[in-house]
Amino acid sequence: MFDFLSNYDDPSLLGAFWVTVQLTVFSAIGSLVWGTLLAAMRVSPVPLMRGFGTAYVNIVRNIPLTVIIVFTSLGLADIFGVTMGARDDFDLMYFRLAVLGLVAYTAAFVCEAIRSGINTVPVGQAEAARALGLSFSQVLGLVVLPQAFRSVIGPLANVLIALTKNTTVAATIGVAEAAFLMKGMIENEAQTLLIGAIFAFGFVVLTLPTGLILNWLSKRLAVKR
Repeated sequence: MFDFLSNYDDPSLLGAFWVTVQLTVFSAIGSLVWGTLLAAMRVSPVPLMRGFGTAYVNIVRNIPLTVIIVFTSLGLADIFGVTMGARDDFDLMYFRLAVLGLVAYTAAFVCEAIRSGINTVPVGQAEAARALGLSFSQVLGLVVLPQAFRSVIGPLANVLIALTKNTTVAATIGVAEAAFLMKGMIENEAQTLLIGAIFAFGFVVLTLPTGLILNWLSKRLAVKR
């Protein structure tokens, strides 16, 4: 019943899910960094930075991810010649472009999760830190963000799970991840339900443990108030 799986060697089933894992990991790291910077901008005392952060989040959250991913391919690569340091390796180039698109999109949601965590930190703590002579960046980095991150592990876990599922959009620009292989299998095999079940199970294996572990960390590291 599963003989059709042996017909696909490039990418294989495990290879396709490995690409999905790589997309998730690299995009998660980039989104966390960029999303944290955006959150800092949104609470910054500088009006220009606050305006940029607010505009970015509100615009990007309302653009479909497919549009952003396609733009990174047709716009950045084909029109502006952005190769992401992989001019002669198209697979690597489109993989990096997909990561760039996922980071740009997911960072907006990471930003809002972190900003909600910042809002849970008592204002008096920031005021006390400023009274001691700390700058805005020191107050944010030493006092506010450590507590904010501990309070938003749960929401960030939901963003990570959504990111894992959103990696399937990378198939639209030919990145050989799980959804790309599933599409090829469905087109060439007559076992649509079985193929769908296999890939659905694969994503459950990727996302369920992640959610359970991060939810446990959220309860373990929660700030006691």
